[in-house]
Amino acid sequence: MALQTGYKLSRALFQKNQLWNSQKNIENCLIKQYTSTEWKNLSERPKIKVTDMPPMDEPVKGLPRPVYANFKEEDQKTKVTILSNGLTVASENRFGAFCTVGVVIDSGSRYEVAYPSGISHFLEKLAFNSTKFYPDKDDMINRLEQHGGICDSQASRDTFIYAASAYTSGLNDVIQLLAEATLRPNITNEELLNAKQAINFELETLNMRPEQETILMDMIHAAAYSDNTLGLPKLCPQENVNKISRNMLLTYLKNHYTPKRMVVAGVGVEHPKLVDAVQKYFVDIKPVWAEIQNSETIKDVNVDNSVSQYTGGLVHEECEIPQFASAGLPVLSHVVIGLESCSHQDKDFIATCVLNIMMGGGGSFSAGGPGKGMYTRLYTNVLNRYHWMYSATACNHAYSDSGLFCIHASAPPTHLRDMVEVVVKELVGMPKNITDEELRRAKTQLQSMLLMNLESRPVMFEDIGRQVLASGQRRRPRYFINEIEKISKDDIVRVARRLLSSQPAVAARGDLRKMPSLEYIQAGLIDSEGRMPSGRKLLLFR
Repeated sequence: MALQTGYKLSRALFQKNQLWNSQKNIENCLIKQYTSTEWKNLSERPKIKVTDMPPMDEPVKGLPRPVYANFKEEDQKTKVTILSNGLTVASENRFGAFCTVGVVIDSGSRYEVAYPSGISHFLEKLAFNSTKFYPDKDDMINRLEQHGGICDSQASRDTFIYAASAYTSGLNDVIQLLAEATLRPNITNEELLNAKQAINFELETLNMRPEQETILMDMIHAAAYSDNTLGLPKLCPQENVNKISRNMLLTYLKNHYTPKRMVVAGVGVEHPKLVDAVQKYFVDIKPVWAEIQNSETIKDVNVDNSVSQYTGGLVHEECEIPQFASAGLPVLSHVVIGLESCSHQDKDFIATCVLNIMMGGGGSFSAGGPGKGMYTRLYTNVLNRYHWMYSATACNHAYSDSGLFCIHASAPPTHLRDMVEVVVKELVGMPKNITDEELRRAKTQLQSMLLMNLESRPVMFEDIGRQVLASGQRRRPRYFINEIEKISKDDIVRVARRLLSSQPAVAARGDLRKMPSLEYIQAGLIDSEGRMPSGRKLLLFR
């Protein structure tokens, strides 16, 4: 039995081995057969087309040649050209299909001393309406939209900006549109009436909103620069809305929208193409006021080039401020206390910016965390200690010849006096107890904000335009990063003491029955500990 089983097993193994050898012989035959020229001919069969799409290894026909980003230093410089009439063109190329271009003008509410205040406010509302080349406003907007574009205007105290963003391929049309809006507006009676209605509505809305920032900024500048330059209102006063006429606006444009007071800036464009377009539409074609009929009186008025005079003082408005509709928050009173700062060309400007970040602040309900400013002095010393403080924020306004450093705070009217005392104490304490940690944090936060903001194309455009308008050149971000890094404790102490040496400017709005007088605040700022005099005799209202 065992012998029979062994025989069967041996026979099975022999058959399996035989099958294996036969398969191996077949493979060898196939390999031998197809290593000949027949195998080569087989691999050269014609390709069968299975799709109408172009092959992946060939460029797509009809598409422009791709342009790739690079990091060459020469491509990261701001190029500046001054045209024959004195108009400055500045640009910096940037990777991408979109560009931002615009006009930055040395104009604004500070130059309205010879006019009724509100000219710049009107021009902001009249921007991008009908022009000589575009009699219908819709034609202008449609042309811009063909290039995927948007446009906007912005008036401030010392500059006026017209800007547009669109595909780079539409640069020529966008420059024409900007030139028309800037130099050749029609300003029809209908457009002027619409602007008046828009301003009336805006003024009415501002008085109905709980947010008071816009109104208070006008008030604190009026207190700091009483009746001169930077103290003139940015918002059109209600009594001036019906005083401003077309001839008045054209007179202002003729004297302030001159080539030497303008910079055409661009980001994401080739400089030679920008210069050619600006020459064609800004220089070769005359502005509308140069072609006005003699029947219309457009006068030559000297531009006010006077230096701003800081005066300090108090501006207040007793009124009822609307409540927030949702959360049941109390009615708040608002106070802004300001001190004279420095211009953006001053050697202490960078140190003042670091001090501003170090003071920081915000609202008591701000969502926060690392990097959100929750470790700044106005958070740690004020908002985290006084439950009745609803906001405390430091801000610094820098202009060509002066500046204003201020703290805006809000609290219920019952704590108004206490709020003023807390703010004054923080101002007096600015040069004291500066730690390495808070200085390092403030410098890093300022550097981070600078670089992150400049990642935005419109912000970069405004930076180029403002710097070239102010100094004729643009300093690179690296310059400011290095200057911020150089700031020391001694610099912060020196700048803080410089601020405290000036007279205070105070703006207050809301229920002010417990508002201290200006003398009260001055006495607190003089005291080394920021202590306030006691007694009711210094109250603003009794």
